[in-house]
Amino acid sequence: MTAATISYNSAGITSAAGVISLLDEPQIELKIFALNKLNLIVHEFWAEISDVVDKIEILYEDESFEERELSALVASKVYYHLGAYDEALHYALGAASLLDVNQSSEYVDTVVARAIDQYITQRIKLCDDANDITIDSRLELIVEKMFQRCFDDAKYKQAVGIALESRRYDMLESAIMKSEDIPSLLSYALGIAMTLLQKRTVRNTVLQVLVRLYTNLSEPDYTNMCQCYIYLNEPQTVVNILNKLVSGSEDELLMVFQICFDVYESATQHFIDEVMEGLGIKQKKEEGTAMEVESSEPVKPSEEPVKTVAQDSAIDKKRAQVGSILSGEIPITLKSQFLIRKNSSDMLVLKNCKDASRNAVCHTATVIANSLMHAGTTCDAFLRDNLDWLAKATNWAKFTATASIGVIHHGHETNALKLMSSYLPKEPASGSPYQEGGALYALGMIHANHGAAIIPYLSEQLQTATNETVKHGGCLGLGLAAMTSKSSDIYEQLKNNLYQDDAIIGEAAGIAMGLVMMGSLDEDALSDMVQYAHETQHEKILRGLSLGIAMICYGQLEAADPTIQSLTDDKDPVLRMCGMYSVGMAYAGTGNNKAIRRLLHVAVSDVNDDVRRAAVISIGFLLFNAPEQCPNVVSLLSESYNSHVRYGAALALGISCAGSGMKEALNILEPMIN
Repeated sequence: MTAATISYNSAGITSAAGVISLLDEPQIELKIFALNKLNLIVHEFWAEISDVVDKIEILYEDESFEERELSALVASKVYYHLGAYDEALHYALGAASLLDVNQSSEYVDTVVARAIDQYITQRIKLCDDANDITIDSRLELIVEKMFQRCFDDAKYKQAVGIALESRRYDMLESAIMKSEDIPSLLSYALGIAMTLLQKRTVRNTVLQVLVRLYTNLSEPDYTNMCQCYIYLNEPQTVVNILNKLVSGSEDELLMVFQICFDVYESATQHFIDEVMEGLGIKQKKEEGTAMEVESSEPVKPSEEPVKTVAQDSAIDKKRAQVGSILSGEIPITLKSQFLIRKNSSDMLVLKNCKDASRNAVCHTATVIANSLMHAGTTCDAFLRDNLDWLAKATNWAKFTATASIGVIHHGHETNALKLMSSYLPKEPASGSPYQEGGALYALGMIHANHGAAIIPYLSEQLQTATNETVKHGGCLGLGLAAMTSKSSDIYEQLKNNLYQDDAIIGEAAGIAMGLVMMGSLDEDALSDMVQYAHETQHEKILRGLSLGIAMICYGQLEAADPTIQSLTDDKDPVLRMCGMYSVGMAYAGTGNNKAIRRLLHVAVSDVNDDVRRAAVISIGFLLFNAPEQCPNVVSLLSESYNSHVRYGAALALGISCAGSGMKEALNILEPMIN
């Protein structure tokens, strides 16, 4: 029997048994004929063919068989239908050129997707571990073909996605440069890098590639370039760009203003200070003046053109305008005007809360609610209209009530000292220490993350204060004003207060040290704080330090993992709680799966209730950029027998779903009220 004597009509058969029987024939031609026919009908008769897949595998393994690639293709398709996708990919790689990645079918799409996933996994191991991992050249060929297919079909976004996941920065660059709309694809890649890439080193490498591409554009996109430099923490490069543009055309000056608004909005206080220093703009250390030059408001053009004006003078005026933005003078004014204009809080809600409050806890809660409802609006009508009711606050409740004024007047720095003058410490100590401490805390909240003008005053008050409550407020206020500044002088002053080993002062100092060094992952600061946490006998200090350490880890992603691991392995439950908050801060907003798994594991396994509560709360920080996921993650935890875990679930929902009005979150929260 020969292949030529066999006639075959694939459309009319009901079984593949006849074709399968040819695999047992000794003639090579018949086996090749059978494989060709099986390749055509495998999607219909894969169940029958699966019984003899071992015979097809033997043909593939026989190096003398001339159609090994064909047998591999048939075996791959059989394993695909059996759901064994790893085996399907293995034999698909053996099929080499016979696997057409441009073919549109479920089989090809599945195998190619599997190949890309495996390639990405191997590339990540190669990049992360730097081991001698050899990537299968056949696997690489399939991925290369997919890149080419994306280019041919003008699906550049898909190519960018594969390139970012597989860390093929050469293909990332190729995909962007081959696009018809390069600026748009660059913005797309930047968005993906900032939101989906969860490894800091990889994100930095991608940003450096994007910066190079932005620079090479015919019209460089300085706005997005500066966004990259903010994340890469390169203030001097931003200074160079601003210096270049500030002496240019009017359009370039407008771009400078936009960049300055972005820097003020996105960068840390330390970064902004370095940019201003690089531009030669100094901040006054006096209340009410953000700039060295008082006339740093937008300069109106002279009515008469004066040709003799020195160019340096014109640039100085432009720098003054730049300074008024970077110092926060203009952004804060605009934001304050917006909040005042759009304030539509319901005073009846507050009145009902006030009338219903029968104890100190509800009284304090109502005061805090008022401050949050009117944050930044300067609307303190509720406090003024209810002075007798407010006077009921005593001790720490009075501290909170005074501090709430700072929330209401947040950003209104010009008259901050005058506003708080009746509450602030005076030379002959006459007022309540709780009121004075709350006033210092309020000043810190008014100047939060923008405290150059008020830091000297707060530092002096903290130095001269003798009462522990006043020092408590002074530490918190100074920490807020110097937030993210990384100021070593302020840090040392706060550390000296911590080392007094007073529970009340130490708790505030621990938190304030974390605020000053927030997001820095400063090794010296972490070492100081962890060491003192092990030495102190005061749990209040320990809890303050735990929050401070967590804030130092803010936004550091995997770079904070060693610190987190050492904290979570500690025998002290407060430090383990610190480890959970550190996870929440380090991976805040990323939705990192590994971090969520770690938190969920601790939430159900740790022997300490505080640690379990902190783990669940931290889930809310991780998911605030994807609030729709939080109800699903914490729904079972909200039904836990452990009240601390339920408490954590409620807070996690509040943090991640804030302002969303999400029904799924409310459906979980409402039963917990009862």
